[in-house]
Amino acid sequence: MPDFQRLFRFAPSPNGALHLGHAYSALCNFEMAQACGGAMLLRMEDIDTVRCTPQFERQMVDDLRWLGIAWPEPIRRQSEHFTDYRAALEKLQDMGLVYPAFLTRRQIGEAVSNAEQEGRLWPRDPDGAPLYPGTERALSEAERDAAICSGKPYAWRLDIENACAAAGAELTWNESGSGPEGQSGVIAAEPARWGDVILARKDTPTSYHLSVTIDDALQKITDVVRGHDLFHATSVHRLLQRLLVLPQPDYHHHLLLIDQTGKKLSKSDGDTAIGALRDRGLTAENVVQMCKTGARI
Repeated sequence: MPDFQRLFRFAPSPNGALHLGHAYSALCNFEMAQACGGAMLLRMEDIDTVRCTPQFERQMVDDLRWLGIAWPEPIRRQSEHFTDYRAALEKLQDMGLVYPAFLTRRQIGEAVSNAEQEGRLWPRDPDGAPLYPGTERALSEAERDAAICSGKPYAWRLDIENACAAAGAELTWNESGSGPEGQSGVIAAEPARWGDVILARKDTPTSYHLSVTIDDALQKITDVVRGHDLFHATSVHRLLQRLLVLPQPDYHHHLLLIDQTGKKLSKSDGDTAIGALRDRGLTAENVVQMCKTGARI
């Protein structure tokens, strides 16, 4: 691949059809890269090897090319790079910043419900999900090993309090777009709001937060352009970059395409799939125009 001063990336999950919301984000990346003489890389976030399929990937690639979007080869597939994520997880383990967590979703739900019935407010992350109780943080190494050997399913969670302490100085990022509340410029990261996020699971040595951070570093991404729905997650990614001594890209969060009810588009919205629009006889120019005029401002 030729050397480019600035690198962008579009990173869909091939677990369904490419829709207008995806196309809008891909076009934002592609056009911003072209404007500065850079390039947009294509990455497939396919760590879910059950729901993500080669057929969906082929359809996405075909739709993107139909829209006139190009990228340098090869396409990076996360499923082919589990060793990269495992190495990063092991580094965090050596630093004592992760722990195996065994509570099931049902057990977490019960803990939250019991607390709220007693009139206690349970903290929630920026997406509204209750924070993990952190029950296993105090387990000894022997107790953790015994629980793992028992065969219980578990996830590796980041000890957010210790991780923030290890990160040291204040974390920020440069935002050239805007957050959901119009935030822009130098943004103060607040990773503690997410609690002890999952970094990997027993059978999958990564999660979205870990893999996207590692991929951006390994691919030398200079500009991360993505939707408002990932604005707050940037706090976690900045924390991981600091802990793992990785470069810091610039960020640009864009508006989301939404339906008539105000909900963001999803893969379940079959009538907004690029393939469905093509079948209806729309041209690539028609679809690009729909993307550019369809975001609610």
